[in-house]
Amino acid sequence: MRSPFSPLYLLLFVLALGFLLAFVQVGLLTIAFDKLGLSPGSAMLLLFASLFGSGVNLPLFAVEADPRGPDARPFPVRGLLRVPQHPFIGRTLIAVNVGGCLIPVSFSAYLLMHHPLAPVSVALAIGVVTAVSYHTSRPVPGLGIAMPILVAPVTAALTALLLDPAHSAPLAYIGGTLGVLLGADVLHLREVRRLGAPVASIGGAGTFDGIFVTGLVAVLLA
Repeated sequence: MRSPFSPLYLLLFVLALGFLLAFVQVGLLTIAFDKLGLSPGSAMLLLFASLFGSGVNLPLFAVEADPRGPDARPFPVRGLLRVPQHPFIGRTLIAVNVGGCLIPVSFSAYLLMHHPLAPVSVALAIGVVTAVSYHTSRPVPGLGIAMPILVAPVTAALTALLLDPAHSAPLAYIGGTLGVLLGADVLHLREVRRLGAPVASIGGAGTFDGIFVTGLVAVLLA
């Protein structure tokens, strides 16, 4: 597992922090969290907890890697074509990322407790995003589970607006984050052994992974 204190990680951390501060400065994150009913102090606490948590992967279990590798067809990811790497032989550690999984799930639970959301609407929102995420994502060797970045947030926002316009922001966040976790990560776990990677983390890269971005973009659109 990559050390969170490596020079590369520290450089990425500084760049991510600069991006985060710039994002807050233009007010987009403030707008998003205001729609969720968070104070500025609580919003910053959540952001920095997610940022620091992105460097923490909690191991769950390990599976034997499949040396045959994933599908050999190249797959477009954000305009690039990723192709399979050399076969990986060994065990792939399945972990859960604190910033990209545990914190978004915990915040979703907080929203459920503090907003009058109908259980049926929540289940439908999560189900729709889960189905879309599953069918638009696939394992990419050396990268992880990839999917078009705007598909899930747009789906979550539209679904929330249709199901519960009065509470579309929290519903969009819950549906977007949990839907991506289930559809893109959990339902693809059986394919992880063919990723050709020593570590596969549920929640991925943490704060700037698709799960975190999905939640905020979905709220802004809702």
